Amino acid sequence: MQGPTQGNWPTGTMRAARITGVGRTDLATVPVPAPEPGTLLVRVRHAGICGTDLEILHGTSAFLKDGSLTLPHLFGHEWYGEVVAHAGPDTAAAVPVGTPVVGRTMVPCHRCARCHAGRPQMCEALRETGLYGLQGGAADFARMPVDAVTPLPDGLPPFAGALVEPAVSVVEAFERAALRVDDRVAVIGTGTMGLLAVQYARRYAAEVHAVGIDPDGLALAARCGAHAAYRPEEAPAGGYSLIVEASGAAPAFTSALRLAGRGARVAMVGVAQEPVSFVPGDLSLQGVDILGIQHGISHYDRTVALFRDGVLDAEPLIARVLPATGVADAFALLEEGRSGPPKILLDFTDEGR
Repeated sequence: MQGPTQGNWPTGTMRAARITGVGRTDLATVPVPAPEPGTLLVRVRHAGICGTDLEILHGTSAFLKDGSLTLPHLFGHEWYGEVVAHAGPDTAAAVPVGTPVVGRTMVPCHRCARCHAGRPQMCEALRETGLYGLQGGAADFARMPVDAVTPLPDGLPPFAGALVEPAVSVVEAFERAALRVDDRVAVIGTGTMGLLAVQYARRYAAEVHAVGIDPDGLALAARCGAHAAYRPEEAPAGGYSLIVEASGAAPAFTSALRLAGRGARVAMVGVAQEPVSFVPGDLSLQGVDILGIQHGISHYDRTVALFRDGVLDAEPLIARVLPATGVADAFALLEEGRSGPPKILLDFTDEGR
């Protein structure tokens, strides 16, 4: 039986943004999650939506196809808020009530062989917040395992908490690729992860160029620190020692290979679903390393520090902040595509009612 809770665990109902069918969303009234051992409750402030959520809306998500996710679905894996209650004293000691936190997406079991091997993102019992196994953060409250939140420091710039989740994969990309100070980096894509990658590389690499098809996105990449910005056909072939593919467009893979110099590393952050044609022998002859970047599960603390210290900056990436009641409008904006700032947030604070 569950012991006494710490803090005032709310009861009753809450608002929850859901995808209810192909092309359909709502803001439903659902029960506040009940306390469970080892969990805490977070009062959500803002939740971002992204291409993964759009795939669910379209009915094309792999999670829908394999049955991991069913509709209606409470989405949201990019979110932050404030701890308001705990299911017992042990969790309260770990993250006190009142602590601002960002929710983690991947939640491993910490017990299986893959977790013990240091690959928790490959966990045999993995759950993903807002995708499968754990409620999403696009709601007034989110119940989370105590080890699936990361505290946020006081004074963190507005909205940075909502950008931590995509940013951890960017940090993982540069970690796996062993970014060097003498690297010449090309970042393909001017969406959220592409612009974050530009900001990161600007601080730690010799040079970073943005490659994309959106003129406003390329201009924003320059604002974020890119030394140059090109359309794909204009970027210098063989000119880069590290390429980060962050667009998720299938043709960008072959563009990345074209840009790669001898011995280059290509970090695949975007998730393309269509096949492409290339000559495998070119990878061998050029000594190119291809790195598949799944998620930066180990980098939440470091990524929060990057936002705190100004290496990463959320502000230029925010396109719109809509009230929670505007969930349909938020997806419509995402559906239409945006030029320039890529990120749309839903506001679950009192101001967003």
